[in-house]
Amino acid sequence: MRVMIRTPEAGDTAAYAEAVRRSADHIGQWNPVEPDGLADLLKRQGSGLHTFLIIDRETGGMVGKVNVANIVMGRFCNASLGYDSYLPFNGTGRMTEGMRLILDRCFAPQSADGLGLHRLEINVQPDNERSIAMAKRLGFRHEGFSPRMLFLQGEWRDHERFALTAEEWPDAAV
Repeated sequence: MRVMIRTPEAGDTAAYAEAVRRSADHIGQWNPVEPDGLADLLKRQGSGLHTFLIIDRETGGMVGKVNVANIVMGRFCNASLGYDSYLPFNGTGRMTEGMRLILDRCFAPQSADGLGLHRLEINVQPDNERSIAMAKRLGFRHEGFSPRMLFLQGEWRDHERFALTAEEWPDAAV
């Protein structure tokens, strides 16, 4: 495996800001560009939000960031995935590798250091072909279209909705 995942720390602030700035044109097509947003993100970590960084093992470079957000446990055990990939790692398959590790962690029982989730969603803007392709590569199924779902870059944006359950994840310990 060319990547590893870990939770972000305060010491990642400079590397995170550099990765986001370097990738601003790429990220800005789909998500807000917030190079100085790590400190706030760290403060919001808790039962409803877990963030992971995907790190290239060879260079130590930041491949991407994944938020496991809107976590609801109980009878639902559901969360949404949101992510950004960073240059120069785009198109190398490393983001998909990291996402596989994160899915393993999400679906693993809490007793095995997992999040104990049953279902994950990815919501992608219809023109974001690379992100849709990654969702499909990971086994997410298309569930529908959500008009005006998220307020991004000054307007309400439509999204395609994809989902995956623990039973559908090939590496899940169900």
